[in-house]
Amino acid sequence: MSIRRLATIMACACLGLPAWAEITVTDILDRQVTIPEAADRIVLGEGRHLSVLGLIHDDPVALVAGWRLERALDEPTMAAYRATFPAIDAIRTVGGGARSISAESVIALQPDLLVMSLMDANDPAMQRAREQIEAAGIPVVHVDFFSHPQENSIPSLRILATLTGAGDRAEEFARFYEERLNRVRGRLADSAIDRPGVFFHVHAAAQNCCSTVGQGVFHDFITTAGGQNLGATLTDGVQGNVSLEYLIGADPDFYIATGGTHMAARGGLVLGSGVEADQARQTFDALTGAPGFASLSAVQDGHAAGVWHMFNDSPIHIALIEYLAKTFHPDLFADLDPAATLAEIETRFSPVAVDGTWWIDNQQ
Repeated sequence: MSIRRLATIMACACLGLPAWAEITVTDILDRQVTIPEAADRIVLGEGRHLSVLGLIHDDPVALVAGWRLERALDEPTMAAYRATFPAIDAIRTVGGGARSISAESVIALQPDLLVMSLMDANDPAMQRAREQIEAAGIPVVHVDFFSHPQENSIPSLRILATLTGAGDRAEEFARFYEERLNRVRGRLADSAIDRPGVFFHVHAAAQNCCSTVGQGVFHDFITTAGGQNLGATLTDGVQGNVSLEYLIGADPDFYIATGGTHMAARGGLVLGSGVEADQARQTFDALTGAPGFASLSAVQDGHAAGVWHMFNDSPIHIALIEYLAKTFHPDLFADLDPAATLAEIETRFSPVAVDGTWWIDNQQ
């Protein structure tokens, strides 16, 4: 229990008043989670969800006592937050390996709340840690911005907002998001259009081709934007692999690659935070000009594009949906401006600005 909370309890007790008004939410696992009042000292099971908190709080860093760094902020985003909120360096690490968290470290921080992801729910070690943390009296809530992003992102944002006292900001963002999502869905529903076959090449490099997406995550974005995800027939899970020969034989209508700064060391597509347009162009041209890729009809017809991979774990993916819709159906969505959508998110909702290159195509 925090000193501030203890002082509140003692003061209210002296006045004969209720110590707090409880807050109860139903999390993404359909579990009821109750806390005595809005949490102002939390631990993030995924460090990069600080940016999600930033959509609903002017100073998200002030809320975070600890975080797990297996899914950390990328370096340019971390630098932007550090420049605005130097206290970010005081956040304690509670785990860094894949799907691991130190229950002891979390308990020692005495947070009001631990935020875990839907992916954690499928990991026995993470659930054992959750049980230990809850046994110590620390509430745990599960959210999801990754596994089923369109279904769960806004409900998850509302859960976090309710638990941290930011309901109005969450509703403002929800309206912004849903207006844009409904515009894409409605226009597609009212139009007799063919859905092009789309191959999504994730973590794209010319070597060791090719990882692609099955269900959830990018699959949802593809189908909402009016495409047909070819990978859905190839793998039952979130991700699977096919050979370059298969890709050439499938010859999709659209070839979409995902990249990030993590792909620089692999000779792949580099996009995202801190990436200059020239570097993005060079790596995209190298990928689409490589043997096999260059022969794809999508590449030759100007139907190839690259997108930032890390759109996949934040509600800002609404801009990616707009980008894909405009890419697949340029006449139907000529008025969409996904870059303007990102800029508005940054100016209206985010406490920091991060430059970068988020998408690229072979028509530029």
